Amino acid sequence: MRTIKIVALAAAAMLAACTSQKEPAEHAVAKIEASLADVRADAEKYAADQLKSTEVSVNRLKENLAKQDWSGVVVGAPSVAAEVDALKTTVSSAKANAEATLAAAQGEWTDLSSSVPPLVEKLQARVDQLAKSRKFPKGMDKAGFETAKTDFENLKTEWTEAASEFASGQAANAVRKARSAKAKAEELINKLEVAA
Repeated sequence: MRTIKIVALAAAAMLAACTSQKEPAEHAVAKIEASLADVRADAEKYAADQLKSTEVSVNRLKENLAKQDWSGVVVGAPSVAAEVDALKTTVSSAKANAEATLAAAQGEWTDLSSSVPPLVEKLQARVDQLAKSRKFPKGMDKAGFETAKTDFENLKTEWTEAASEFASGQAANAVRKARSAKAKAEELINKLEVAA
């Protein structure tokens, strides 16, 4: 009889211990999930691989919670919370770098958008003039002029694409194309002997 009482008391003590860890375990998982939800959208953009790894850890913790492994959750929660914090740090850093790159690209775009269109206008006037007069620059024949005209059309297309990409928020790609367009314009200005 006495053994039954001891077993009953031990079972009651274990049940009380488990019940006392249930609330901290549920609270820890809820806090971690909320913290991850705060950063998820940016993490998908700036740290997708790290987000996946962190989600695996969070899901493992949630599985332990579903199995009512309260002590496993309580013990594992700090390291998972640290993973979420590390993800937040990575995202914050990557986002700051992206914003700095965007600001630099926007500044460079301002310079390019004020310098390239006048070059295109000068080239258009020169191409039109040479097409009418049929007097090509020194060392250039008709085939060379046709190649230069094709290069000029490609340059205009590249500039139009750059402007379109910038307008749609792709500043870094737009700047790359605009730089290329400017270099091609400067090369054509020399080839076609465009007056300054």
